[in-house]
Amino acid sequence: MFPLPKIRRTTKKPSPPEKRTLDVAGRLMPLTIKQHDRATRITLRIEPGGRALKMTVPKGLAAREVNAFLDRHQGWLLTKLAKFSTDTGLRDGGEILFRGVRHRIEHTGSVRGLTEAVVTDGKPVLRVSGMPEHIGRRIATFLKKEARSDLERLSRLHAGSIKAPIRSISMKDTRSRWGSCSSEGNLSFSWRIVMAPPSVIDYLAAHEVAHLKEMNHGPHFWALCKKLCPHMEEAKSWLKRHGSQLHAIEFD
Repeated sequence: MFPLPKIRRTTKKPSPPEKRTLDVAGRLMPLTIKQHDRATRITLRIEPGGRALKMTVPKGLAAREVNAFLDRHQGWLLTKLAKFSTDTGLRDGGEILFRGVRHRIEHTGSVRGLTEAVVTDGKPVLRVSGMPEHIGRRIATFLKKEARSDLERLSRLHAGSIKAPIRSISMKDTRSRWGSCSSEGNLSFSWRIVMAPPSVIDYLAAHEVAHLKEMNHGPHFWALCKKLCPHMEEAKSWLKRHGSQLHAIEFD
């Protein structure tokens, strides 16, 4: 009696996402098209900051149908992308939000020196030294430092009120979320939040600290979050309206 041959089972790997560039009225946008087994319709969304597009389509959908969908939605894309300015304004005389206040950028002309927020003639000014072509980079460094100062103070304040230990706090430049909390107690924040009003910065700190007790977004989590941050709803509304504009700024 001969042994039966072994049947080799293979698992078909999903097709890699298609990458292309879409021309939206002269604005070239990176587009990722991903096929999904359970998708029943085409979905198209703009990535945070208006920097790229992501499309999900049913598996096996013909390329002509994808192209026809994109053609039909050119007007929609043009309208949505209009709110994302391609001009960063990060130059001498430009403006940048800092803790919710619009500051005029003033290049000092000095090669060395600190970036600092001051009030000149009753108006908020962000004074930046260094080479003119490095203004954006130096502003980003300043914002990261200030974000760390604000978020470390606020996070420890909220964590102390609920007796929740924090293992570490880090600053990142994430586009998909404003913050995160691991089960080990590590908090991570997008430093761009420091451009928002202080009440919004406080909400973000409270949100992630609440996750130290509730690792979910259930009723108990939101109740704790609101206890830590009574102005939670107003802050969430501000982020919904203006968050994408903060992500859209190119500092490099």
